[in-house]
Amino acid sequence: MRSLYFLGLVALLFACTKGPENPADQVYLNGIVYTVDDGNPKVEAVAVKDGLILAVGTSAEIQGYVGEATEVIDLQGKTMTPGLIESHAHLMGIGYNKLELDLMYVKTYDELVAKVAEAAAKAKPGDWITGRGWHQDKWIEMPKETVQGFPTHEALSAVTPDNPVYLAHASGHASFVNQKALELAGISNLKGERPTEVTGGEILVDDLGNPTGILAEKASGLVSRLIPAETPERAAEALTLALKELNEKGITSFHDAGAPQSTIDLIQKFKDEDKLTVRQYVMLTGTQPALLEEWYQKGPMIDTADHMLTVRAIKLNCDGALGSRGAWLLEDYSDRPGHRGHETLPMSVVSEVSEKAIPAGFQVCSHAIGDRANQEILDRYETAFGKFPDSKNLRFRIEHAQHIHPDDIPRFGELGVIAAMQAIHLSSDRPWAIDRLGEKRIIDGAYVWQSLIKTGAIVTNGTDAPVEPVDPIPSFYASVTRKTLQGLPEGGYEGDQKMTREQALKSYTLDGAFAEFEEDFKGSIEVGKAADFTVFDKNIMEIPENDILQTKVTMTVVGGKIVYSAQ
Repeated sequence: MRSLYFLGLVALLFACTKGPENPADQVYLNGIVYTVDDGNPKVEAVAVKDGLILAVGTSAEIQGYVGEATEVIDLQGKTMTPGLIESHAHLMGIGYNKLELDLMYVKTYDELVAKVAEAAAKAKPGDWITGRGWHQDKWIEMPKETVQGFPTHEALSAVTPDNPVYLAHASGHASFVNQKALELAGISNLKGERPTEVTGGEILVDDLGNPTGILAEKASGLVSRLIPAETPERAAEALTLALKELNEKGITSFHDAGAPQSTIDLIQKFKDEDKLTVRQYVMLTGTQPALLEEWYQKGPMIDTADHMLTVRAIKLNCDGALGSRGAWLLEDYSDRPGHRGHETLPMSVVSEVSEKAIPAGFQVCSHAIGDRANQEILDRYETAFGKFPDSKNLRFRIEHAQHIHPDDIPRFGELGVIAAMQAIHLSSDRPWAIDRLGEKRIIDGAYVWQSLIKTGAIVTNGTDAPVEPVDPIPSFYASVTRKTLQGLPEGGYEGDQKMTREQALKSYTLDGAFAEFEEDFKGSIEVGKAADFTVFDKNIMEIPENDILQTKVTMTVVGGKIVYSAQ
């Protein structure tokens, strides 16, 4: 009897200590977890297994999934959201920006010249000096000599007599080059010898016909094509730096807005080597028709295995930016009568690509900032949709959708066209954009997030990095305040267009997932979805708006793997 009693006691103890039947790989406890799941919007804890969400609930409930091998992460009251999705930016641009002159924070022309002079002192004669990020409308003072609101190259050229210089505007829609670069391109002294207008762009000249060094839109290609091609080693370094930056900023998925085959191949290589730490949704660059034809034949590459690299979209660049007065408008620029910007791509190409993309299974994503560009693209999308009435769930996009004619706002919802916008552009551009468009056009159709949402349109969020820093926190702040990053003006610009915090978070998560056909896999914290999380040191959903910009990302999780931790 004693032996039977002893054996029974051992069996009972074993049964009590063997742990849960389905233990988690990781559990995250004691957090403030915003799920973006309307049915269960806020919880305390999450359990993860095999890279997917196993359970959500209270910390006590999730504690029940802890087994002997479970990794337990105590969030200590920090705020967790679904992994943030950057819905429009440029992957290699982010990396290369770290390898070149970063001019994003330059405040004067003299400061720009000084940074270039410093680089020239370290360069060999003939070496190219390249950089990006300057924006004259953000400078605290302008030089004495300007043409159409832009600086001229004389001071820049004086410190770089032996080196060609190419400095991309923050928008990516203009460039500033020196005399040496102008000479190499054969455009150093026009004086009526060749037109200043080029197809889809413009060479800015002074009153005497001399180039100022500013090349708008496609005119930049006259010089950029002369810059030596990047090496594979430098490209790999740029991608490594870009991924590191995304990890640190809480980005778990990334929409690359226009990539050539070489970039796709490099990302694939990183994936094969287990070095790809951010999910990639790649848009094929529309600047290479032969590339598109190749992909039409073979169809999209949809990663249904681990969802790390999908190629399913095409990016078309259809107009310029407001800062360079390249955005294509229906009426003249308020601060440049007689000028309406540039159609940087024939609209016939939008029709052609759309009508080839639909049967081939590709999404079309067209860059449009001005109201004319938005209207023209909506017209061509609508015509293409009509030719394929049986094709549903196309989810075509307009990238930026920054300035829209009031008549066209409802069409986004009616046609199911996604507005892939970047709220941070409101903070950066709105103070001077009113000079370009005037008050009426600003109020009626610029950065109209709430108006678009009310039509039923999906509005995604992002930064357009490296146009802006890829950090999502300033863009979230702009979404809910419509203020500059200095906190101005009180009440925000056109405050009726503010997003709620719930809308802003959704624009950076579930709506971003929808825009890449992945809303059933990620974008919210629900059982069965990807264990992609972003953890913040402050509760961005409840803290005073003035504190949002002081928030930091403390952890980034992709597929259950912690790819960044501030601890």
